[in-house]
Amino acid sequence: MAWLTNFFPHNRVFILAGTAVLLFILAYSLPVLLLPAQVFFFAMLAFVFTDILLLFRFKKGIDARRQVAEKLSNGDDNPVLVHLKNAYPFRIQATVIDEAPPQFQLRNLQFKLALSAGAAQQITYTLRPVRRGEYHFGNLLVFVSTPLKLGIRRYAIPAAQMVPVYPAFLQMRRYELMAISNRLSEAGIKKIRRLGHNREFELIKEYVAGDDVRTINWKATARKAHLMVNQYQDERSQNVYSLIDKSRVMEMPFNGMTLLDYAINASLVLSNIALLKSDKAGLLTFQDKVNTFLPAARSNRQMATILEVLYNQKTGFREADFSAVYSQVRAKINQRSLLLLFTNFESVYGMERQLPFLRAMARFHLLVVIFFENTELNSLLNRQALTLRDIYHKGVAEKFALDKKLIVKSLQQNGIHALLTPPEKLTVNTINKYLELKARGYL
Repeated sequence: MAWLTNFFPHNRVFILAGTAVLLFILAYSLPVLLLPAQVFFFAMLAFVFTDILLLFRFKKGIDARRQVAEKLSNGDDNPVLVHLKNAYPFRIQATVIDEAPPQFQLRNLQFKLALSAGAAQQITYTLRPVRRGEYHFGNLLVFVSTPLKLGIRRYAIPAAQMVPVYPAFLQMRRYELMAISNRLSEAGIKKIRRLGHNREFELIKEYVAGDDVRTINWKATARKAHLMVNQYQDERSQNVYSLIDKSRVMEMPFNGMTLLDYAINASLVLSNIALLKSDKAGLLTFQDKVNTFLPAARSNRQMATILEVLYNQKTGFREADFSAVYSQVRAKINQRSLLLLFTNFESVYGMERQLPFLRAMARFHLLVVIFFENTELNSLLNRQALTLRDIYHKGVAEKFALDKKLIVKSLQQNGIHALLTPPEKLTVNTINKYLELKARGYL
């Protein structure tokens, strides 16, 4: 929006130019005007000059500032506040233009309001970034006029600042609060009953009312001559790794955001949930080679480290090398872990090329392959075919949808867990899968 600043000349230059034009009209037109017209002309001229004097009498008649967070959350609605204060001793009409970062392509971000003398007002709007990186805000432009609206004064208030866009930390905090207060079901997270005793033995103690009778230790009971029960504690500190494919297949956009950014956001939220469940969270990113490996840990700084690592992830538009991932997993991850692999397969052939490496990882770890449903095809699948072209398009769409289902079936037949999900439901479905595997004792 910098063109707006250049379009309007400096205020003083504008006044001098306007005055010169008025004097020219006055010098050459007054002799031929009738008396009523002359009176009307001078009256209007007086009103205009009075209006301009009122606007430019004060050096700084308006005060404005922008309030935005130190960093924005990718894929979330981030609030931006603009504080405006009228320093004029009379009521004004103001038009505020905020020069938003060019990534948003907002060409009509303006707000009109009226302010009484000495009054202050706050403008609130939201920005939803869809890519990580640096976003540069420009200045605040405020156009002020009196109730007469015969003149306009422009204020260009310096407010340039750079704000980084990080993975969806607002979404992470929202899920964290729900997990702490046991309200995850409000976000679509399913409550899954724990099956069996997926717990570690801790000690033997005397039976008290309320203990599970299924945990009675009959040998200890016979020795002590009164009921004794086994006490268990939930298994903790299991490793949960997010494996993120950064190759060109993950650059497909849905609702303005790439699959890579969907995967990064889901990995951030899942890592935080895993830490809240007393597990360890780790990270691995790759394309033609492994780019980043963060060992699983439960330290206080782990989430901050994961956030910084995910912020700096970029694609090189290369093809993914799953053999490099397998080698790194075998070399660096010694304990049996949950591996959540975020990737995308568009054809059965593409999946079968990587199947040997997926099977090899599944022999030592619990592997879940998470890939994406092409929701853009739903409009073709649900549309009635009326022409030969429509029939062809619908047939191709059904073929692609069938391939996705065949991929899921093939992975499951090879002992690999698979999750096919729409991009917008990736976070919820991934958390559900993690909680389901944990409840069923697969780890």
